[in-house]
Amino acid sequence: MKTNHLIWVFLVWTVCSFSQYQFEPSAEHPYGLPNPEAPQQVLDFMPLIGECNCKSVSRKADQTWAEPIDMVWRFKYIMNGMAVQDETLKADGKHSGSIRQFIPDSTRWYVHYYSSGAPSVQLPVWEGTKNKEGNIVLYREQKAPNGVDGFYRLSFSEMSTKGFKWVGEWVSKDETITYPTWKIDCLRNQNAAINTIEKEKILEASKKFSEAYIRKDYDTMASAYTSDAKLFPLNTDIIIGTAAIKKRWMQGTSQILEHQMKPEEVNFMGNYAYDYGYYQGISKAEDGTKTPFKGKYVVVWKKVEDDWKMYLDIWNRLAN
Repeated sequence: MKTNHLIWVFLVWTVCSFSQYQFEPSAEHPYGLPNPEAPQQVLDFMPLIGECNCKSVSRKADQTWAEPIDMVWRFKYIMNGMAVQDETLKADGKHSGSIRQFIPDSTRWYVHYYSSGAPSVQLPVWEGTKNKEGNIVLYREQKAPNGVDGFYRLSFSEMSTKGFKWVGEWVSKDETITYPTWKIDCLRNQNAAINTIEKEKILEASKKFSEAYIRKDYDTMASAYTSDAKLFPLNTDIIIGTAAIKKRWMQGTSQILEHQMKPEEVNFMGNYAYDYGYYQGISKAEDGTKTPFKGKYVVVWKKVEDDWKMYLDIWNRLAN
């Protein structure tokens, strides 16, 4: 009875761990994912999710523009994919960040801003929406130096997978007068962007392998490896080649009910990549007994045309 209780606790913990916070930033998705239950406007910032290298230019007291400052701007989904957070890391040490939430009842974004250069006990708030031109425009009431009422307006434009532009400017109430005071141009790190795309391919290949394992599709499992792949199972010789690999996975009498690989890191070296982490699942014996299992693994991947296939695969179980 005690053993059954422990298994039940483990199963509940496993389900909660995988499903309850699956949109949070993780090893697989370092910048998180949008939650399908969130307002659809959470996708407004999707082109910005990730990291860009930027040039930040501010207007000086004499009204001229200062020299550009290098800056990194990162965006990610937080609160299990229900909101967006960003941070800027500037070469001059004046870092900043924001929490961005879309409130359906008011049909607008609310952005809470904070910075290292001017800490505040009450965070300033900008409000706004994405307009028909595809720009995200946010406002906060602010008087001009001469006392005229107006807004400080923040605008994101030209948003794409390549980068975006941002401008902060004072505008009059009717927006006929504008005075920019801060401009930022951002370009996405192309190597990082490419690696992100390739990483998604590897994660998808891992997912398809697990799905094939559950349905006993051994042909698909074998095809997930290169023709010269090697397996390194515990207490056996190295297994080489497609036919031998398929035969190895066909061994055993237990049915796999659940299987998932959870990488800690995925790193690239040209046409090779490696990832390591943990795998876990649930198996069912011939007598119907269900047993959770967990282990650790290392996989070396090789790019074959446009696909990633496993070249070296080593794993071992952890004690239950």
